[in-house]
Amino acid sequence: MADDSTTVELDLSELRVVTAYAVACARPALEIFERDRPDDPRPRAAIDAAQAFADGGRRTKAIRDCAWAAQRAAQETRDAGQAAASDAARAALAAASAAFLHPLAKATQVKHILGSAAHAARAFELAAGDPAVGAEHIAQSRNLADPVVVDVLRRYPAAPGGGGRVGELMRRLDASLR
Repeated sequence: MADDSTTVELDLSELRVVTAYAVACARPALEIFERDRPDDPRPRAAIDAAQAFADGGRRTKAIRDCAWAAQRAAQETRDAGQAAASDAARAALAAASAAFLHPLAKATQVKHILGSAAHAARAFELAAGDPAVGAEHIAQSRNLADPVVVDVLRRYPAAPGGGGRVGELMRRLDASLR
């Protein structure tokens, strides 16, 4: 857990591992988004941009641009009543955002680490109409967490309160990894 300092030690190789984890958690939910919006490439582009960074590419504005595009896709699907697709797009947004985890000892930074898993879990449970499906994705996400991800997570305060069901799923994953 983070101490009283305002910054967290974080190097580029750790950031790449965290981003790869976020991508692995988000990628399975793409099928939900693409089933509802087969002609919308924005969430996939966000995940692909994050994967390129995780694989050794540069952390560029293009990743942010893809994240913002995935955010717009999430808003459009939400507005169209496609809640599962919206959370799937938010998982992609969170995966791209993982590349921009800041070394600030703030609970809100945990969203960059675990947000993709929580949004993907919510997308799966909404698509299935069964909260047990979301809990299963959280369990799978826990198993995907490499020791580097757990070590980085433990440098930050616990996940913040609030956030509805997605926040609850994130806190469940956070607690299981610490």
